[in-house]
Amino acid sequence: MSIPDLTGVTTLLLDADGTLFPSEEPAFVASAAVTQDFADRYGLTGDFSPEHLRLTTTGRNFRTTAQHLADRQGVHLDPAELEAWVEREKQEVTAYLGQALTVQPDVVAAVSALRRRYRLAVVSSSALARLAACFTASGLEGLLPAESRFSAEDSLPEPTSKPDPAVYRHALAGLGIAPRQALAVEDSATGAASAVAAGIATAGLVQFVPEAEQPGRTEQLRAAGAAWVRSAWGELALDLTGDTVRVAT
Repeated sequence: MSIPDLTGVTTLLLDADGTLFPSEEPAFVASAAVTQDFADRYGLTGDFSPEHLRLTTTGRNFRTTAQHLADRQGVHLDPAELEAWVEREKQEVTAYLGQALTVQPDVVAAVSALRRRYRLAVVSSSALARLAACFTASGLEGLLPAESRFSAEDSLPEPTSKPDPAVYRHALAGLGIAPRQALAVEDSATGAASAVAAGIATAGLVQFVPEAEQPGRTEQLRAAGAAWVRSAWGELALDLTGDTVRVAT
């Protein structure tokens, strides 16, 4: 797929988990333990292993996943109880990611280069506390400050999750820009569908997708409306700046 005309793009809207840092695998390790306890509490059956959850729920937050699991088996969730589970999952995953993630020099270099050319913001399904821990651990905190982060969990009047385009529409309004002025960067079909539904041109990035899954993920991103897909941050930065990104050693 060819790169679309990006002449009017002033702002990059970056997904976080699995896009800016390799958080999905460790996040699902921590989340799976909570999900299994949740399933045991309500008598839910199924495969709640980290790998199965990663393959079937990537791009969604825990609230959406928990509600879907309950609805699928006809279990009514008390809203207050659901919120308690959401809070527990958020705390446990945030703590785990804060210890598991490390600085990715190539990402830092690419984001730094892009920041010189574009306004950057983060648009995620994850909670703001989780994002803060991830940005600190991955060395991106200073490049993507708190005021430029939009969370489907915390920033909206009512929490939701991608593929609902609400968080992207909220980000556009908060930044005071039209969809044609933005380019979204997403690693999942769920995220790409969210951005595309908000009218935003979208690039796919599969750097942190397991290598064996990258061809399939690339096709999923294209099917969801991604205009083009790249395998590494350096490639995407070259597309958008015309310059080769040099990684500090």
